[in-house]
Amino acid sequence: MTSPRTLQTLRSNVWAGRVPLDIRLASGDCKTYDQSDAYMILAPRISYLPLLLPRLFAFFQSSLIEPDTNSSQGWFSFEGIPLKWPFPIGLLYDLYSGAKERLVEETTGKEALPVDGTTAGTLPWRLTLHVSGWPKESLIPLDEGGKILQDAFNNSVKEASHVRHGSAKVIMSLGKDATEQLWEAVQKVDVTLYANASQQLVRRRADALKHVPIKVYLPGMPLDSSQGDQTPGHLKIVLGLIKPVLATRQPQTLGTALNTLIPALFPSRRSPLLAYPILHGAIVPLAVGIEELAEYAAYADGFLHIAIAMMG
Repeated sequence: MTSPRTLQTLRSNVWAGRVPLDIRLASGDCKTYDQSDAYMILAPRISYLPLLLPRLFAFFQSSLIEPDTNSSQGWFSFEGIPLKWPFPIGLLYDLYSGAKERLVEETTGKEALPVDGTTAGTLPWRLTLHVSGWPKESLIPLDEGGKILQDAFNNSVKEASHVRHGSAKVIMSLGKDATEQLWEAVQKVDVTLYANASQQLVRRRADALKHVPIKVYLPGMPLDSSQGDQTPGHLKIVLGLIKPVLATRQPQTLGTALNTLIPALFPSRRSPLLAYPILHGAIVPLAVGIEELAEYAAYADGFLHIAIAMMG
């Protein structure tokens, strides 16, 4: 059993995680059509891209063709792929760049080296900010007040709580202040505020945990299995009801959970043979207990968002 101090350190490290971003204005939205100056930032992994929009619009305003455009019209892409704003920044990086970088380091023992300025797996992560041409087929529009983003986060929190407790009673019994504190914690990147607010969700009762909230992301696969082609950037998201304890009364591990959810990619419960699970930029050992992992290494919405990196 991992010590409480170690687990608290793990949570603090998760919230301290950052992704270096190099953000450029799309040429079609830039007055000069040349590359704009870069906006460089260490973005919190647990945060969300739309929270960067007000400062980005202030930075790029003098370069915008339409300088009065509201910041809620902004959206991001990576190598032409619109990035889904309801996903945390750390998850997006792991899905489109970080998993590849970590896989190179793990399999070769060498630090991943850049091939060119836009190659996946290089840092800083280079993104493009667009202020026009919203991709309606890929992204839900945002609103000026940020309510849609907050509602999306709250809905994910509710979904995780429902999975965790087997009903909506716990999340529905919380006061508005507790749910507001969770979102405030994300905005301020305040792990102490988050821990205080989330304690009511995660450890409501000693016997509260029914299932572990986990989502597994398989890149390069069509959203609709009936599609013949694989559109770049599409993801398949695998969900399942994973109990914290096996039928044998042994603790559930990440390996046993992945073997249950996607046995074709994880035929072994102990050793990664075909793919690696990536969480917060790191390859997670299959032997780690999933209950502790979910409590101290979940994203702010309560889910373990696991990106899968294929070997070879």
